[in-house]
Formats: sequence, structure tokens, C-alpha cells
Amino acid sequence: MSIPQPDPSETAPQPPAQPRNPLHGKTLQAIVTELEAHYGWQELGQRIPIRCFTFDASVPSSLKFLRKTPWAREKVEGLYLFMLRERQRQARFNKAP
Repeated sequence: MSIPQPDPSETAPQPPAQPRNPLHGKTLQAIVTELEAHYGWQELGQRIPIRCFTFDASVPSSLKFLRKTPWAREKVEGLYLFMLRERQRQARFNKAP
């Protein structure tokens, strides 16, 4: 008895492209690094009061906590999206005559 082999012409379905999702393709490390560069640890800890941002803050310790804590990760992703919107508003405002 042989095991049926999949037809090579049938490929696995590709996930849908997400051109309007700014989080698509962004790693958590890239998000945390960008937030830290934009806000700094002190303001980041004020905006999202979690210990990994307020006490002995670093990217590796933050990543360790955020990967284990979905609610905190959602807050970080939300702040990242807010930061992107603010940047876009600033860019539009600076272009206006």
C-alpha cells in the first residue's frame, strides 16, 4: 500500500497580501526599537505603564515580556500605529503651504 503523493501542480495557498496593514511584515523587535527611538524609555513607560519599560528597560527584556503577554503586545502595537498616524499628520502639515 503506497501513500498518495501530493500533485506538484497544487501549491499551498498563499496568504492574502496586506498592503494597508502597517504591522504586516514588522517584527516585534523592529516595533519596540522604533518606539524607543521615537519616545524614549521614560515616555514609553508613561504611555504604557509596564515594568519592562519603566524599570531597567531594554529591548531584549521588553521582547521577552511582550512575547509572553498578549495584552501588553496589543498595547505596544496600538501605540506603534498611533505613532505612524502622527508621523503622517506631521508630514501632511509640513507640506501644506
